[in-house]
Amino acid sequence: MANRKAEIKMHDRTAGWLTQDENGYHFVYDDQYIHSVFAEPISLTLPLQSQAFTDKVLFPFFDGLIPEGWLLDIAEHNWKLNPRDRMGLLLVCCKDCIGAVSVHPVNEDDDVQ
Repeated sequence: MANRKAEIKMHDRTAGWLTQDENGYHFVYDDQYIHSVFAEPISLTLPLQSQAFTDKVLFPFFDGLIPEGWLLDIAEHNWKLNPRDRMGLLLVCCKDCIGAVSVHPVNEDDDVQ
């Protein structure tokens, strides 16, 4: 499995980085974000901390951003996505979410963190 990465923004500011690799999912807050006056957790389940969060499954907060029902059906059909590929769905569908948090795919060639 190829590693996949997303920049997580809160109110259009980089809040952190979500990655998927062979060990699961990892979310880490950006150091500049943590120390800024704008710092606030993206979720109550992901409080501000410098250590990375790690889990074998996609964190429930991020999974909850993925559309459901007919909107998910459209996304799966148009982009030929597997409904079990939660990271793929998150990367494709969640750049313009309702709310303060947005998900922006990062290409492996991009030079960030």
